[in-house]
Amino acid sequence: MKAIHLVAPRKLEVVELPQPADPGPGEVLLKVRSVGICGSDLHWFLDGRIGGNICVLPQILGHEPVAEVVAVGKGVPESRIGERVFVEPAIGCGHCEWCMSGNQNLCPGCRFLGSSPTNGLFREYGVMPAHNLIPAPAGVSDAQATVAEPLSIILHVMELAGIRLGDTVAVLGSGPIGMLSVAVARLAGASKIFVADKVAHRVALGLRMGADVGIHSLTQSVCDTILDATGGRGVDFVMDAAGMMETINWGMKIARRGGQFVLIGIPVEPDLTIDLHTAMNREIRIQTVRRSRHSGPTAMALIQAGRISDAMITHRYPLERTPEAFDTLVEYADGVGKIIIEIAS
Repeated sequence: MKAIHLVAPRKLEVVELPQPADPGPGEVLLKVRSVGICGSDLHWFLDGRIGGNICVLPQILGHEPVAEVVAVGKGVPESRIGERVFVEPAIGCGHCEWCMSGNQNLCPGCRFLGSSPTNGLFREYGVMPAHNLIPAPAGVSDAQATVAEPLSIILHVMELAGIRLGDTVAVLGSGPIGMLSVAVARLAGASKIFVADKVAHRVALGLRMGADVGIHSLTQSVCDTILDATGGRGVDFVMDAAGMMETINWGMKIARRGGQFVLIGIPVEPDLTIDLHTAMNREIRIQTVRRSRHSGPTAMALIQAGRISDAMITHRYPLERTPEAFDTLVEYADGVGKIIIEIAS
């Protein structure tokens, strides 16, 4: 089967690999149809690491897949063969304190698709536990269904620190996670949503996803624009989808007194200098997020109901052109938003 290997930072290669072994008890063999490219895939691609986690090369990336069940192992009903599914990429141990309490995203032994040492699904076939599959309903395209995984993360944000009706919201970073943050903030009843990004066309995409005010951070001051628009008060809720030291510190300044700041984006820097004095003086509640927590079915239901725009999906590439797709994202070329790798139909 064909697969994409990350063989060095900024270097992907198309390779031929043996077909996976037959699925074991409780497992299924998947024929992968489409996989979205995530910001964390870009971290592995650019830096070969995420924080203190070092990528063991070669590595297959990709954790936003939609696939078809083509074979089942013992204990899995044969009726599942032919089912089109979205795959929950976090594989918990199932028996630790956190898995037993429903928090598999915090499992110390969790394996995550595309993160060393677990290969992802930029490949034609893969084996997964059957309990990690969520049906992709008719009427939802493969490309739309790949959005369920990143959307699940934003729904988990709402579980941890929900937006209240009428809240003002700032979204920092308008990549796919930022755009979905905008969409969910709108669904949650935000009265006014600001979106900021250094790339002008991504600001425009954020507006298409439901933001009211777009800020191009290379030509406008994010803090001044938001503070001026709110009479110096700041916003109720800040969602940092960029994860940069600069955006984190902007968030400390633009959150209102007693407001909330949620860090969703993954910082590149291993050590961050954060303005905690401002946060403490304003009693800002700071929340971090680790992936999602059983939010996939709700995410898929929202997509099926047409509540999440697919305007963020701008490009589709076949598997063999995955290296080109990553280059497009790195260069912010051709008005790129979300890229989907199409493998089979």
